Amino acid sequence: MQENKQLVSSRGEPLGRDQDTGRSKERRQENSEFVSVIVKRTDETFRHPDDILEKAIGEGLEQISRPTLSLLLSAVAAGMILCFTVLAVAVMATLMTEGEHPFSRVILAASYPLGFVLCILSRTQLFTEHTATAVYPVLDGKAKINRLFRLWGIVILGNLLGGLFSTGLLMAAEPVIHASEGYLVLARHLLAYPVQTLFVSAILAGWLMALGAWIVLSTYSTLSQIVSIYIVTFLIGLGGFHHSIAGSIELFVGYFSSDSIGFWQLPPVILTALAGNLVGGSVFVAMLNYGHIRHSQRADNKAKK
Repeated sequence: MQENKQLVSSRGEPLGRDQDTGRSKERRQENSEFVSVIVKRTDETFRHPDDILEKAIGEGLEQISRPTLSLLLSAVAAGMILCFTVLAVAVMATLMTEGEHPFSRVILAASYPLGFVLCILSRTQLFTEHTATAVYPVLDGKAKINRLFRLWGIVILGNLLGGLFSTGLLMAAEPVIHASEGYLVLARHLLAYPVQTLFVSAILAGWLMALGAWIVLSTYSTLSQIVSIYIVTFLIGLGGFHHSIAGSIELFVGYFSSDSIGFWQLPPVILTALAGNLVGGSVFVAMLNYGHIRHSQRADNKAKK
């Protein structure tokens, strides 16, 4: 005959089957307080184009809405930071002039992105990065075009002022840097081309910069953003394309480094590069991206109806 086993507590007291132990009460309490959680994957590499566009519009609105002084100071900071690109390339160019190197162009291009990485990740206002981004809210009807022109004007002014200030710092540190020959090489590269060639070169540079800004918005990790910035600016350096702000600093340091460059040679080159960068970023990136994404969204909405 099977014996009934008696449950006892840790203190030896008998427990009935309908009687709870302390641990069972704890479990019941835990179950009542339990909240189910849906685990969502967060290992996506890229955002959907619709999400990128909405993020770009949001960032564009934020830029357009910034107070004038805040925008100007941020643009000045960007122009100052970009001097490190000119510094890196000029130092390498100076070293290359001491002897021909079969990969000199690649080496110079590899140095070119360094200042851009610092500038863009610092979230300061660089004209060519935000040329396209600020266009999206205007195309979407959420901002007026005069506000866009205001943004461009302030950022260009701030970038040039920052570049001019950083030029003074580079000149003051020249006894340490020893890059005067490189500065002349960079400045003469800008002055060596006719206006139409310079304009097309600047369009390509503006296209790549705005494309880089779009790709940065599409990625989640800082490492991916650094790689994106490096790729597009490496291509600019490799192709020898003309970036308006970096090119302006190159002209400034070339002008102060040598009497062979006249002041009035600078404005036409700077204005042409600015115009080309603007066209490349606004038309080749902003309008095309906005157009194809919004067209796809309208087509999807019609298909659902």
